[in-house]
Formats: sequence, structure tokens, C-alpha cells
Amino acid sequence: MNTTSQKFVGKLKPFYIAKSSFPENKCILSVPIPRLSHCHIPLLLSRAIVSGLLLKLPLIHSVLRSLSSGPVPSLSLSFLSLLRHSGYMTLDNYSLSIALSATARLPSVSVGARLHSLSVKLGLVSDTFVLNSLINMYSSCSYPATARLVLDSAPQGACDVVSWNTIIAGYLRGGMPNQALQAFGEMAKGQVRLDDVTLLNALVASARTGTVRVGRMCHALAVVNGVGINCYMGSSLISMYAKCGLVEDARKVFDRMHERNVVCWTSMISGYTQLGKFKEAVELFRNMQISGMKADDATIATVVSSCAQMGALDLGCYVHAYCDVHGLGKELSVKNSLIDMYSKCGDIKKAYEIFSELTKRDVFSWTAMIMGFAVNGLCGEALDLFAQMEGEGKVMPNEVTFLGVLTSCSHGGLLEQGYHHFQRMSTVYHLAPRIEHYGCMVDLLGRAKLLAEAAQFIKEMPIAPDVVVWRSLLFACRACGEVGLAEYVAEKILELEPKKCAAHVLLSNVYATTSRWVDVNKLRASMDGGRMSKQPGCSFIEVDGCVHEFFAGDESHLETEAIYNTLLGINELLVAESLLA
Repeated sequence: MNTTSQKFVGKLKPFYIAKSSFPENKCILSVPIPRLSHCHIPLLLSRAIVSGLLLKLPLIHSVLRSLSSGPVPSLSLSFLSLLRHSGYMTLDNYSLSIALSATARLPSVSVGARLHSLSVKLGLVSDTFVLNSLINMYSSCSYPATARLVLDSAPQGACDVVSWNTIIAGYLRGGMPNQALQAFGEMAKGQVRLDDVTLLNALVASARTGTVRVGRMCHALAVVNGVGINCYMGSSLISMYAKCGLVEDARKVFDRMHERNVVCWTSMISGYTQLGKFKEAVELFRNMQISGMKADDATIATVVSSCAQMGALDLGCYVHAYCDVHGLGKELSVKNSLIDMYSKCGDIKKAYEIFSELTKRDVFSWTAMIMGFAVNGLCGEALDLFAQMEGEGKVMPNEVTFLGVLTSCSHGGLLEQGYHHFQRMSTVYHLAPRIEHYGCMVDLLGRAKLLAEAAQFIKEMPIAPDVVVWRSLLFACRACGEVGLAEYVAEKILELEPKKCAAHVLLSNVYATTSRWVDVNKLRASMDGGRMSKQPGCSFIEVDGCVHEFFAGDESHLETEAIYNTLLGINELLVAESLLA
């Protein structure tokens, strides 16, 4: 081996054409693919010429395809350009498709546009392979409208199912699920043959838009056409039904699957979590373990989120230990979920320990920790951490970060700092305040007993106040005994929620605070007459790793009698203590 060849040999797999396919040829260039650079292209070409490989077009295509799918796809374009300008190759439909694929991976719409012009000049634009590569290139470069123009201007018969699938996938990649569904409808009307990729893309679009009608149609088509509910189709159906709020339908699909992979289990667990069925999510995770299926980081993040919402610290610690035993939880998303879980379960020390050990932090890491300090009453620590985040300057805060900052100010009664950060949100970071941020400011003013200022703030809001904003002011009215304003606010809430009784309940509490019992009775009578029903409150309690769920007035628990007897005993002790005092 000469000195030049020795220089390029590495421990990784070298770039070569398989001898089994072409026994007369040896290695083109002994360079590991990850180490190839543009300086190697002339040497690669010269070796190919000497070996006589340029006489075999399939070999050239193989080299181009390998380079285009490697870590530096621009090498494929450089090699193709050198071949063409050296006169060893004319551009054909296959090499042009490879070049467009490499361009899509870069991505570079300027290079892609030049290749598009070349395809028109060479008369290759009507070729189905080239057409599909053009559509994919424009979609990958975030030009879905141009990709659609390519499809619409194609000659009759040039488009196939791959063309439409690429268009739909491009819309989904660009965050345009409604256009994806529209393209799916046009595809169906045009009697284009649908395949499993089409149905999978349509299910993703249905899930993102909440269009269960299209999702059900895809489900029916999969069954009728014998596509089969495999792991890919099953997980997509589960996700679609869950995101459309039909968790029972999602569970039916899950239960009827003959084979499930980790994605199917995670999709079902995630569906429960998204719809607030945290207990069911944890129970399914336990069933997953019993079945022998190993969880992945996505599963862990979802289960930890359910533990956080239930306040189930013991379960959360168990899942954390499960990660350590099975070598999971290395992903930052899992670490962020653990920070959030420990914060919401009250173990803020453990949450900060995980946060401190992070070698890399994203905006979700900072936000979870800031919000964790805020909800645990550590307002100073939350604001100090936000100052540290700004000081480092590596990660920019987002809207949720500022929600944590404003929550800290509200809970700590820090009026001036609250206004300061609220203004900096738009002036410094150019983030438009959402309704949640305005709600925090109303809550901040209400806690400071500045009811008139809070009412004026709501009046001057650039967006219409929602129920939460008005309810924050009504809570403040109850604390201050401000009946007149409370009645006005209650009317506003009733306009937004005419069938709910939350405003009546809060207003009744305001009357009770000021000893206006006649008004209390009238209000409760009007609630009974209007057949308003108050949704019972729900709470979770964890005992020995088992989560128990209770509703107000609930008697379904197996130990209801013992629970009520204990509560009565506690009440008697409290009454006795108060009499002694």
C-alpha cells in the first residue's frame, strides 16, 4: 500500500465497491465515509478512471448514492459535477434524482432550483423519479407551495402515489396539517392508489387537526384494503383517536393488536396522560413492565409527567430508579420531566439537584426549574435563577419561562418586579404576552388588593379576557369583600360560561364573607332552579406507592366507611380542642 493510501486508512468502514458484485475491481479509495472531504474527490475520480469503473454506469450511481446518503451529502454533488465537466458522464434521470436527494438533505433550495432548471433543459422533468425528487427537495427546503406547483404542472401520468405522499409529508413537516388533509382529499378524488404511507400521513394530519372523521375513514380503509394493523398503523391510530379525545377508541385499537412495540405502548400511555387520565397511564405502564416490553425515554417522560400531575412522589421515584437500573433517562427530555415531577411533588431539593447536574440545559430545563421554585413558594430563588439564565445568555427565555417568572412575582407579592418583567417580555425579547400572562398580572394586582387597578388592567387588555382572568379578579373580590365589583365580574363569567356554576359559587362566597345570607340563599335557589350542576372536585393521594382517586361526596372507595369514621373522629377532636381553647 502506498503512502497516500495509508494516509486515508482508518478504523471505520472504508468507502468501496463490493468485490462480490464486481470481482475485477478493488477499492476505489480506502477512506472511511465519515472522514471523506472535498479534497478527496479528485483522487476518488482518478482511482475510478484507473480501475475502469467509469465504464460501468451502475457503479457510478452506486458511488453517488453512497455519497448522497453519507454524513456529507454535498460530496455527491461535487463528484457528479467533476464527472460531468470531465466529460465522463452525461446527466440521466437516476443521477439527477440522486443529486436532488443530496440537495434535500443539505438543504439548499438555490442548488435545487439550478438542478430543476437543468432537468427542464434536459427534458427530464416529466420523469416520475425526477419529479418525485423535485417535490421532496422543495418540501425539505421548506418550500411546500413550490413543491405543489411542481406536482400541479407535471404532465398527465407522471405523478404516482409517491408524488402525493411526498406532498402530504411536506405539508406535515412544514406544520400545515390542514393542507395535508386537503391534498389527501384531492388524492382520493383523483382515484390515486392509496398505500400504507398515505394512510399513515393522513392519520398524523387528522391527529394534529382533531379531524376524527378522516381518521375513522383511514381506519376503515386500512381494514377493508387488508393493510393490516401492524405496529406502525396501530400506533398512528392510537395517537389519532387519543388526540381527538376518544381514548376509549384508542384503547380498543391497542387491545386488538396482536403485536405491540414500545411505540404502541407509549402512544397509549401518552393518550391517557394528554386527556388527564393519569392513573390509567401509570397502570398501563405497569402492565407494560409485566408484559416484558422495555420502555424507552419517550415512555419514561410520559409516565413521569403523569406522576407529576397526580403528585405521586413514590411512583415518580420508582420510575426514576427504573431509569437508573435499565440505563434509561439519558435524554434531556426525561431529565426535564423529572425536574418537573419532583417540583410538583414538593421535593424541590431533588429537582434542583438534577438541574444542577445537567451538562446541557435547554429552555425547558430552565423553565421547569423556575416554575418549580415558583409553585413551591421560593420566589426569590426563581427570580435569581432567571437572572442566572439571562446572565449566561446561552438560552433565550420563551413565553412559558416568563409565565414562571410572573407566577413567582404573583405568589411573592412582588408588584414592581412583576410589571418590570412583564414589560421586558415584549420590549427586550419581543414576545407577545398571552392570555396566561395577563391572568398572572391580574392575579398579582388582586393579591396586592388593587382591585380598581386590576379592573382597569383588564379593560385595557389588547385581547379579550377569558374566564380565568375574570375568575382571578373574583377571587380577589372575595378576599377583599368587594361585593359590587364581584357581582359585575360574576356576570362577565356567566356570559362566557352560562351553563357552569363556578361564578355563582364564588359570588356566594363573597356574600357569605360580608354576612349577606339572604343573597346567599337567593343565589343558591337560582342555581337549583336553573339546574346548574357543579362538577365535583377530584383529588389524588398516594399511599405505599398506590394512587387513590377521590371525588367530592364519593363513596365508591372500598374503605369509604373507615375513611369517613376517621374524618369524623378528627372533626370531633378539633371541636374539642376549640372548646378547650
